[in-house]
This record gives sequence, structure tokens and C-alpha cells, in this order.
Amino acid sequence: MRLDLSILVPYLGFLAQGALLTAQACGLALIGSLIMGALVAIARTSSSKWLRRVAFAYVDLFRNVPFIVQLFFFYYGLPELGIYIDAFTTGVLSLSIAGGAFASDVIRSGILAIDPGIIEAAEVSGLSRRTTFTKIVLPIALRTSIRPLGSVFVNLILTSSILSTITLNELTGTAKIVASDTFKPFEVYVVLLVVYAALTYIVSILIGLLHKRLNRDLIDGAVA
Repeated sequence: MRLDLSILVPYLGFLAQGALLTAQACGLALIGSLIMGALVAIARTSSSKWLRRVAFAYVDLFRNVPFIVQLFFFYYGLPELGIYIDAFTTGVLSLSIAGGAFASDVIRSGILAIDPGIIEAAEVSGLSRRTTFTKIVLPIALRTSIRPLGSVFVNLILTSSILSTITLNELTGTAKIVASDTFKPFEVYVVLLVVYAALTYIVSILIGLLHKRLNRDLIDGAVA
């Protein structure tokens, strides 16, 4: 079988638009996931039993239900209740909620790993619990959790391919259209495979560099 990629040349612009839409959705979903994850992590480490129960229920629900089911619920189910959301917003919202469930575990672990002496020192200095948490605990937890949070982001990129099922022409959605137009699915999906692999690899490298930069003092101390 001869691999002929020249048939994709006229569709490069169209595929680039899909890639851009994927990048936009994933970028917004990353921000949403971090916000959701931080809020849920705070609730899960709260002294309030009610908050902890709600947070655990959220995590258990969205970690144990297939993402495509969640996506269909928001896109096809909510209109039955009179709530209409466009495909792009639905995709970002679904990715943010699902990603937040996983991010909360990572951030919570980062919070619990903080040396209690740091918190005690902040309290002795007269800082309120809220200030201590927002200015000291959470930043440290996020800094030390960069690498595992990077895995959550990579998973968001891969999961975003499912958004094509709600008529959103992101990277996978545009690839489906091109494959249908050209009758060359092998060539199209070979390129798609390479693009996703390259994208996630680049993101993983960037996350690693960011981790080293933010934790340079800890790494230098360990080497010394």
C-alpha cells in the first residue's frame, strides 16, 4: 500500500483550524480544571464534614462515569431542562469538570504533603487561616504538583478528541471530514496519530521544564 500524503495538502488550512480549536478548548479547560481542582481540594481538606462529603461525591461521580456520557448529558440532556449551551462551551465545561476531579486529587496530595511546621510558623506570625492557605499552602501545593498536573493536562488533550461527537470540528472532527471527502482514511489518521503524539510529547517536555524552573531551589538543595 502506497502512502500518499499529497492529497492532504488542500486541507492543511482546514486541519489547522481544527488544531487551533483543540488548543483553545484545551487551554480553557486547563484553567477550568485547575480552578475546579483547587476548590474541590480545599473542600476535601476542610474541617467541614458537609464540604468534604460534597467534594468526595463530586470526585467519585466524575471519575467513575465515562467522559462521553458526561459530554452527552451536558449537550443532549440539559436542553430537556431548557438549558442550551453551544458545542464549544459544552466541550470546555465538560473537560473542566472531568479534569477538575482528577486535578483535585493531585492538589490535595500536594496540600497534605506540606510540612506542618510551615503552617505553624505562619500561624505564629499572626496570619489568618485563610491568608495562610491562599498565600502559602496553595501556592506550594501547586508548585510541587506541576508534574502530575501535567499528566492531567495531557489527558485533557487526548480526551478532547471525543468532542467531535457533539459536532465540534476540532482536530479529530476535521480529520473525520477530510477522510470522508478524500476517501483516504489511512493517510488522514496516520497524520492525526503523529500530530497527537507530537503534541502530547511537546507538552510533557514543557511541563518538565516548568517543574524544574519552579522547583529549582528544592532540586539544587537535594543535589547539594
